[in-house]
Amino acid sequence: VQLQASGGGLVQAGGSLRLSCAASGRTFSSYVMGWFRQAPGKERKFVTAISRSGDITNYADSVKGRFTISRDNAKNTVYLQMNSLKPEDTAVYYCAARYSYYERRWYALPNEYDYWGQRTQVTVSS
Repeated sequence: VQLQASGGGLVQAGGSLRLSCAASGRTFSSYVMGWFRQAPGKERKFVTAISRSGDITNYADSVKGRFTISRDNAKNTVYLQMNSLKPEDTAVYYCAARYSYYERRWYALPNEYDYWGQRTQVTVSS
């Protein structure tokens, strides 16, 4: 699976951005998808994940109520809608994929994912 992330940019605090991650291959619906972020000098951290069919999602406490993950299996794409952005959301964002036999699973650790997209920078100015 190859992942292509897009949609990052510079936005003022309180603004919104939508990240997209397009996947190659014909079995996108067999993969749990996740978003992670990494601020300068810090570890890569879990942001959100979505189950294969999209009916189960999970969020880091820091983004709950502001970020929404969704997926379109027909388009092989996962999205991250980010609203009410804060300066502390500034980071490099990565999408990730992991094959899962289970319909309702999600994963929160970077080492649980097999495939990673390239970085996309999100910068939130105060």
